[in-house]
Parts: sequence; structure tokens; C-alpha cells
Amino acid sequence: MQPRTRAAALAVPAVAAVLLAAPAAAEPQPWWAAPSGGRSAIALEGVPGTVFEDKLSVVNPGTAPRTVELRATGAWIALAERQVRVPPRTRADVPLTVTVPTGAVPGGHPAAVTVTGEGRQLQVPVTVRVTGPTLAALSVEHVRVSGTGRGTVIHYALVNRGNTVLAPHLEIRAVGVFGQVLHRTPDGVPAELPPGRSLRLTEPWPGAPRLDRVRVSVTATAPGAAHSTASDTYTPLPWLLPGLGAAAAAAGACRLVRRRRKAVRP
Repeated sequence: MQPRTRAAALAVPAVAAVLLAAPAAAEPQPWWAAPSGGRSAIALEGVPGTVFEDKLSVVNPGTAPRTVELRATGAWIALAERQVRVPPRTRADVPLTVTVPTGAVPGGHPAAVTVTGEGRQLQVPVTVRVTGPTLAALSVEHVRVSGTGRGTVIHYALVNRGNTVLAPHLEIRAVGVFGQVLHRTPDGVPAELPPGRSLRLTEPWPGAPRLDRVRVSVTATAPGAAHSTASDTYTPLPWLLPGLGAAAAAAGACRLVRRRRKAVRP
């Protein structure tokens, strides 16, 4: 029995050596997608209204046909095919069209084409730079104050009326009969405001005066844009001032009557 055991022990390394020497099964090569012409991205530049034509290549280096789905993430991109079947060791070129709207804002507009298939997903970047004059215009509108006491709130709207992205900076001031009662940089203002965007914002003012009549102003500035100011008059107790006026008038009338009575006495 001893010789057989030794022979079996010698056979195990021999089998392992044969398995290691045998060529491993070739791993299937994955498909890939890229802009035609060996580019890493599709980069286009033109004025509003320009129509660009380009191609995206899907390469299948494997030995079996493959089918992929294509989807554009930008509204300006139109694909000639949404589904492409690529034969083995072949490349399929998919035409695409990029149409820049006539009202497009100057600057960079990033997008992409997503290619999906066999559990794999790739994105081909598409960047369109629109050329043309820029206009920076920031506006503050609809300023009003509501509530009283700790529930006082300042309401206003911030509007980008230009065609470029703005970085707004705001200040809120309130001036009453006895001077300035508020000077603050409000919270919640976005770091960037895209063109055509309008935001309704609020700023709590728990320390608002209870008896003073104040003028609340909101001023907005941004690099390259002229400053804009809008204001509203705030009276926390609107009935108080007319009442005080009436009381003052009544007191004055009483004093006048007393003086006249004293004057007609013998």
C-alpha cells in the first residue's frame, strides 16, 4: 500500500502543473463608446441658432454581437438612433445633432450622451459654448413687511433679468423716525442665480419696533450688474399714529379754548 500512496502524492503536483500550463479562457472584452475621431469629448462653440452635426462611435471588440441603448441628457441633443446593434469586432457610428436655441444664454452648457448595455454604462461628455454679448441685470422686487413683534417677516423677490449667472449680495436696512433700526445681510441668498430665475425670499425680523414707522429697503448687488433697491413702509400699529394725531389735535383744541376763556374774563 505504501508505493501506491507515494504515486498518488506525486500525481497531484503533476496535474496542477498541467492545469497551470493550460491557456486560460479568454475574458470577453467590454464594448466602449467615445466621440468619433479619437476625441475624449464633444466640444462645440457657436452663436445662438447654430446647428452642429457630429458622431458618436460604439466599438465592439468581442466575438459576439452586442446591443446598446443611447440616451441624451441635454435637450439640445438629438440622436439618430436610440438603440444600436454592433457586430463582432466592428464599430458603429451614430450621428447626432446639437441645436442651439436662438435665445440661448452665452457661456458653457454641459450635457452628455449615456450609453448602456450588458450591465455597463458610459457617458460621453458634450459641451456647447455659446458665444455672444452678456448682460448682467439683477432686480429686487415686491418688498413688503408682515406681522408684528417677534412674528415680523420681511418678504421680497430676487430676479435675474440678464443672460449670465450672477452671484448676488443683499443688504436690508430699516430707518424709522429716530434713525436706523436695522442693517443686516439676509440669510438664504443663493451663491449663484441663473439667468431668468426668480426667487421669493423671506427674512425674519423678531426685533422689529412696535410703535415706530419705518422704511424697509432691500438692496441687491452682483459683479458686473448695477445695484437694485426696493422698499416698503412699515407701521406695526397702523391705528396708533392717527390716534396719536387725533389726541394731539384734541389737546391743542382744548388749550386754545382755555386761552380764549381766560382772554374774555373781566
